[in-house]
Amino acid sequence: MRFVSLVLLISLLAASFNALAADDEEAEKAPKLPAVYHSLSPSQVANLQEHRKYIRCDVQLMTKGDENAAKIKMHDAALRHEMLLLLGDQKNKELKTPSGKEKLLKQALKSLQQVIETLEGDKEII
Repeated sequence: MRFVSLVLLISLLAASFNALAADDEEAEKAPKLPAVYHSLSPSQVANLQEHRKYIRCDVQLMTKGDENAAKIKMHDAALRHEMLLLLGDQKNKELKTPSGKEKLLKQALKSLQQVIETLEGDKEII
């Protein structure tokens, strides 16, 4: 009886390893979606917090696949609005430094992902 139980256990383990290997192969065979870029055009122009200072920048978003690109295009106005609000909160002195620019980039990504998550329920689009 122990021998039968041991053989059954080994065959179940072998079946589970085969299933795991099949899952890995399917993940490798899954088509990799191409990168698609969407430009929030025209250029973003916003007044900075300091008196008589403004910023003008071009924003491009990258996503994977045409379906996600269509979702970004559909919500273009909401994304532009969020960027204008974010840019208007910036200070000139901070934007002149590399660390300030990197901080703005991270804030922009987080803000735009929140907008997409609110509208589409998936923040991984951007």
